[in-house]
Amino acid sequence: MPANAAAEKEQPATRFAKDQLKAIVERIEKLEEEKKATSDDIRDVYAEAKGNGFDAKALRTIVRMRKMDTDERREQQEVLETYLHALGMLQ
Repeated sequence: MPANAAAEKEQPATRFAKDQLKAIVERIEKLEEEKKATSDDIRDVYAEAKGNGFDAKALRTIVRMRKMDTDERREQQEVLETYLHALGMLQ
């Protein structure tokens, strides 16, 4: 019976760990569902923009660029212009 008594003493800690793990997994699942819903909403907005004559690819580029700070955006534009000029795509 001593082994059985030891198992009973560990049970609350084990139960807590299982409950905590389950709660974490459920939170992640909920966030994944919210992320999918948000992604679907964003896709719908791009589709709406396209339906109104806007270029979705250009909009995605603008959204990505607006996330950058000014210096990072300026540097990226300068590199792009340098490459385009080197390829003869700019006068």
